[in-house]
Amino acid sequence: MIKRKIIIGTRGSKLALWQAEWVKSYLVQKFTDLSVELKIIKTKGDRILDVALAKVGGKGLFVKEIEQSLADSSIDIAVHSMKDMPADLHDGLCIGAIPERENPRDVLISGKGLLLSQLPEGALVGTSSLRRIAQIKRIRPDLVIAPLRGNLDTRINKLEMGEIDAIILAAAGVKRLGLEKIITEYLNEDTMLPAVGQGALCIEIRKDDHDISGFINEMNHFVTRAVVLGERAFLKRIEGGCQVPIAGYGKVENDIFIIRGLVADPDGKTIITDTQRGSLESSESIGAALADRLISMGAKRLLDNLNVL
Repeated sequence: MIKRKIIIGTRGSKLALWQAEWVKSYLVQKFTDLSVELKIIKTKGDRILDVALAKVGGKGLFVKEIEQSLADSSIDIAVHSMKDMPADLHDGLCIGAIPERENPRDVLISGKGLLLSQLPEGALVGTSSLRRIAQIKRIRPDLVIAPLRGNLDTRINKLEMGEIDAIILAAAGVKRLGLEKIITEYLNEDTMLPAVGQGALCIEIRKDDHDISGFINEMNHFVTRAVVLGERAFLKRIEGGCQVPIAGYGKVENDIFIIRGLVADPDGKTIITDTQRGSLESSESIGAALADRLISMGAKRLLDNLNVL
């Protein structure tokens, strides 16, 4: 029997490589006749590090080049962080699998071990996420936001060098790289509502590639997939990109799907938020209904105003 080779496309950061290696490990253990290789692809988001993401372009900054390689059949599977995925995928591609989600929350890491509530007035908090900036300013308008780009190591190094007082990161990336011990505080959803898809992986494939679909199908985690697709339905209906502060987080409690969404202006002075509940099987329609609810509360006007700026 000829050994089949599969090529996984990924970004080159430590976290992206961890994620791709995790998928590779699953495949080679489950299908011993497979040869699996990683192909590192540099994205626009990786190349432009001196400009805030919101000024570089919309969602897709970390996936477009990888998606193009997948569409061109240069790679067979693309592994992304789900929170980087735009609402609309490249033509001919689909989400093949969503494995079980890691902790979706954001975390604070501070140089002196201080909680967010304990940081002194004027403390420098590093982040370039408009979603995080708006929510920080809502509860701590006295803090100063320091623009922060680069991989996890770069951000942590700036903190250790004393250039900033604290940073906010996704818990999932910190945990996956084995750095959980440096986390100062897990931020609850009332303080910092997570990004759509945060903590989940996206294993993207070509729609017509049934062989690859068969290999990765069992990587799907039913609850995670349903919850994340509900969040993404919210994102698609609200028409959100990187230029505007949008958050969307779903969970299951007592067999009920609960999704909370948030749209804000960048200074956190205007926050529009609401929650919808229903059956997990209807997660996508519930996510879309949440978006409609926020739009009726003024989210669309807020987003249109921000996109004009």
